[in-house]
Amino acid sequence: MYADITFANPGFLYLLFLLPLLGGWYWYKLLNNDPGLQLSSTSGFSATKRSWRQYLIHSLFAFRLLAIALLIVALARPQSTSRSRDVTIEGIDIIMAMDVSSSMLAQDLRPDRLEAAKDVASEFIAGRPDDRIGLVIFSGESFTQSPLTSDHSMIRNLFKDIKSGMIEDGTAIGDGLATSINRLKDSDAISKVIILITDGVNNSGSIDPLSAAEIAKMYGLRIYTIGVGTMGVARYPVQTPFGIQYQKMEVKIDEDILQQVAEVTGGQYFRATSNRKLKEVYAEIDQLEKSKIDVTEFSRKHEEFLMLALLALAFFALEILLRNSVFRTIP
Repeated sequence: MYADITFANPGFLYLLFLLPLLGGWYWYKLLNNDPGLQLSSTSGFSATKRSWRQYLIHSLFAFRLLAIALLIVALARPQSTSRSRDVTIEGIDIIMAMDVSSSMLAQDLRPDRLEAAKDVASEFIAGRPDDRIGLVIFSGESFTQSPLTSDHSMIRNLFKDIKSGMIEDGTAIGDGLATSINRLKDSDAISKVIILITDGVNNSGSIDPLSAAEIAKMYGLRIYTIGVGTMGVARYPVQTPFGIQYQKMEVKIDEDILQQVAEVTGGQYFRATSNRKLKEVYAEIDQLEKSKIDVTEFSRKHEEFLMLALLALAFFALEILLRNSVFRTIP
């Protein structure tokens, strides 16, 4: 249990720089505000000693400065944060392998499969603050968009730039897996996961998906596969002499291969036929992998300005009281 002090309105703290100026003003006024009295001789005062009141009268100004300082800090609204954190974390490294082939532009998910996959994957990343995450994209070939990193904001920004047509068209599932494995194989994390999302059948590339799965198993990697697309037919974009038009075409996903790839590595296969289903799939994966993390944490903020304000009021009151009683002067 510990407390961090922060300020809700830290800009007010700059007012503390006024305190030295007030002190300088007080000293200047003190030196140039001596009373004048004409006497023929001051010998009668030579043996007079300064009283304690003469020394302590300056404490009134000290009380005022202290009250102003406390009031400024109170205006800045200091807040203490109480936290308790008991963590047992098995490090999890995740590579997200995403199909960017032209078929991912089908509109059976909204606005299309690729955009839906990007949005949900971005939400998934936002919910994994303790993990390192990397990004691989593939179609007819594959490449690493981002290696493993804990900079999640950078990964989520990269999703905005992912478009179909970035690389040669096709569906090289095996190559996508191979690139992902290459990024994870040297990881020292206890748990290493690949999340592969595709909407087609492996029809290009140099590596068979099952062979890639066997290699993943050798390195202790777990693969979750997600088949995206409705059952039956879907609207696909087709280039024609009159521009891009959408035509109804049969949905083809090699579910057998995707299931085998997942089973070989101890993962699971999921089918996402809608945006809602896709979110549910990622939510399920999120829970499966969070079973590796045992975290108990709470955080609570407490306002601390009230005591400072009361102390400031007390010092103001003390100054007024002493100025009009013990240190009262004759005008």
